[in-house]
Formats: sequence, C-alpha cells, structure tokens
Amino acid sequence: MSELLSRVIEKIGSLDGEAMAKAAARQEQLTKPPGSLGRLEELSVRLAGIQGKPLPEIKHKAIITMAGDHGVVAEGVSLWPQEVTAQMVYNFLGGGAAINVLARQIGARVVVVDMGVAADLEPDAQLLSRKVGRGTANMAQGPAMTMEQAVQALEAGIEIVTSEADRGLDIVGTGDMGIGNTTASSAICAVITGKSVAEVTGRGTGVEGAQLAHKRAVVEKALAVNKPDARQPLEVLAKVGGFEIGGLAGVMLAAAARRIPVVIDGFISGAAALIATSLAPGVGEFLIAGHVSAEAGHRLMLGHLGLKPLLDLDMRLGEGTGAALGIFLAEAAARVLAEMPTFAEAGVSEKSEIE
Repeated sequence: MSELLSRVIEKIGSLDGEAMAKAAARQEQLTKPPGSLGRLEELSVRLAGIQGKPLPEIKHKAIITMAGDHGVVAEGVSLWPQEVTAQMVYNFLGGGAAINVLARQIGARVVVVDMGVAADLEPDAQLLSRKVGRGTANMAQGPAMTMEQAVQALEAGIEIVTSEADRGLDIVGTGDMGIGNTTASSAICAVITGKSVAEVTGRGTGVEGAQLAHKRAVVEKALAVNKPDARQPLEVLAKVGGFEIGGLAGVMLAAAARRIPVVIDGFISGAAALIATSLAPGVGEFLIAGHVSAEAGHRLMLGHLGLKPLLDLDMRLGEGTGAALGIFLAEAAARVLAEMPTFAEAGVSEKSEIE
C-alpha cells in the first residue's frame, strides 16, 4: 500500500455524534409531526454526522464519472462494442448524456475522467486524463492489472477529490462508463460478498439466455484463474477489477477522509464501494446509496455494505444517474432541516398531551 493511500485511510474518522444529536433535536422541533418526513429526516441527521455540522450544507455538488475499458470483452460478454466507451465519453463532454441532463437539473458539475479508455481521446478542457492503461487485460486469462496499476487507480481518485475539494465540494456522486464493467463488478461482488456468481451476475447492457449463461461462465473462469482473496482488497481489484472501479474507490476513500458525503450510483459504484470499505471499513458511514439498480447483485451488494437505497426506479444505466437523483434528495433533506422553522420560531402551537 502506498504512502498516500495509507495516509488517507488513517484520516477517516467516524460520524460526529454531537452534530447528529443536535440535528435530530431540531428535527423534533420543526413545524410538522415528528417523523412525518420519514427518511428525509434520517438523511438530514446522517449528513450532519458526516459533515460534522448540526446544519449540513449542500451547495457545491459534483458527480465524478470515470471511464475505463475491460479486456474481458474479448470473451463476448457484452452486446456492445468496446468503441462505445470512448464514444460515450465524448457524449459526456458534449453535455448530451443522461447524466448531463440530471446534473444540470440539480446544479452539479460533471467531472469526466479517462481512467483507462482503450483509445487515445482527443484533448478537451473538460476531460481529466488519468489513464492507467489502454483498458485492462483479459481477467479470464490472468490478472486484469498489476498491483502497481491498482494503486495508481486508487491514487488518481484520491487526487481528483483533493482537486475538486479545492474548488468547493459539499457532496460528491460517483458514476462510471465502460463496456464490460458489469462483468468485472460481478467478479468483485462474488469474491467480497461470498455470494455465487449466478446470484450476482446479471444482464448488464442486455444479454440474456445463452449469452447470460456465457457471461456467468466467464466470471467463474476469471475467479478460477486468478483465485482472488477477499481478505486482500487490493489483490481483488488487481485480479478482477477495472481502472474506473479503482478510481471510484479512491474517490470514496478521499471523500470520507474529508468528511464529504458520497452518493454512490449503481452496480459499478457498488463494486468500488466493496473495495473501498474492505480497505477502510469506516468509509461505509460516509456512503449514501442513491438507488438500487435493476442489475442482479446490486441489492446483495447494498445489503453487504449495510446501505438502504433512497430510490428503487428499475434503473441500470450507470454514468452517475442514480447518484444525481440521490444528491437531489440529500439537498432537499438538508434544506428542510436548515430552512424550516421550529414551532417556537414560527409561533405555531405544538401538539398537546392527551391525558
């Protein structure tokens, strides 16, 4: 483990209990029946604990969408050609993808990162190039990457959060793009959760029937060839992961160290969260599940992480779309806590005790 990685992990603390207690006490005094806003109240208290503020603020929002290719596509695990990864990166940069639309709606900036696209992307002022390699190796034939590359991917995520925090960052969402990345994520999920490959490997971009059976067989082969050890998360990332998955895990570690809430997206972000929490269990307290994906295995992932999703909309696009919706709800929760008056402030009578 590198010095940077060790230093960041050491900085990860716990939720601020005093801030949470004050937030919860204020919730009880707002002009509404206690508990009537349900999980929004719970979320506001969680945000207070993460930020260490009785009145959490969410003004500066970013969604970090990382792209990387996967050598395992050579095994025929996806309906879409690998070239789509680069094409979608250009779509992100042009503002035409679903994540761009949702980010504009919630007032978040989209940070697009090339972690390992298997093409030389044209320079763009909006594109961060942190390319670890031109796609991973084929994990069905051997390790997806070296241990050095795994560390490099994690460090890239850490450094990006550091840079974004300097611009102002109250909350961050995670997103992904990469043909073949549900195959890698299924492998990570099976290893770390201990669930069967059949349970955690789903349709991805739309495979079904014989193709889905083949995809599952490829994941089984990758695990048999590499024998990743769940007790060694860096090894799991190196053997069956992806550059963008490692980068997103680094984002989560760095955000937790800075007390910045992280709204995770779907299956790929979930795989990154499994790596991050295996490296530093305390990270889990700083994660918020934006939604539960329709992708097989994501609900199992969230259960393993101890996270309850905010939304269940049968989404499985990735890009950070579920995270964007989660950020909207997080901001709503924080604003209700801060902007809604208490009974005393509004001069509204509280409920009476019935004898």
